[in-house]
Formats: sequence, structure tokens, C-alpha cells
Amino acid sequence: MTDLPKPPKRPCGSCPYRRDVPSGIWDASEYEKLPQYDGEIIAQFMKGGTALFMCHQQDGCLCGGWLQTHGADDLAALRLCAVDEAAYGYTSDVEVFATGAEAAAHGMAEIDAPGLEADKMRQGITKKRARRA
Repeated sequence: MTDLPKPPKRPCGSCPYRRDVPSGIWDASEYEKLPQYDGEIIAQFMKGGTALFMCHQQDGCLCGGWLQTHGADDLAALRLCAVDEAAYGYTSDVEVFATGAEAAAHGMAEIDAPGLEADKMRQGITKKRARRA
């Protein structure tokens, strides 16, 4: 058994990379991180995309949407950190955005006025985190 970060079975239900997650559920600062992982390895270093991107559910897993969108072989962060080998070749049946920039644009589109579905999801996340505390 290893303590290395591992991928989930699929991206969580509130993953900012998922196409089916409503806009505006996360703070703007979370969406601003996503494009850091776009582009060639050297570009990621220049944009600050060298930290592992963990699941927003705070379950200790790597973000599945992050892995699926960017591909483990193309992530500077995975080259710098030890992770479970299951991260390499990660896929799921969940539809994600093609880039971090696309995911960020979607997430930020309704950040100032999230819809009812986004508000409901945010409340669920808040309750779940409160139970963990």
C-alpha cells in the first residue's frame, strides 16, 4: 500500500474541469489556477503550474479532471512529484474541457451571479466540508 497521491475512479461531481458542472461554484481563485497547466512543460513552469492539483473534495486524490484534461505525460507537476503510477494513462467516461483555459472560462462565466443549480452544489460542498471538520 502506498501513501502517494492517486487518481480517483472518475472526476468528482463538482470538478471544475467537468463540462456538466455549473458555472460559478468555486471561488475565482480556483478557476484562475486551471490555465497554469496548459501548454508545454516549460510553459507550465513559467505560469506556475508545478504543484499537484488535488481534488476539490479534499479526499486526498489527485484531481481526475486535471489528469484527464492535461494528460499525465504532459504535466510538469507529475514530473516533479512522486505519485501513484495509476495517474499515468488516466481516463474516465466523464466529459471534460479540452484545456484549463476553457474550464476556467466556463467556471468564471457566472461567478458573479451563479444559477440555482450552482448555488445548490455550493451549499452541498459547504455542508460536506462542515461534517469533515
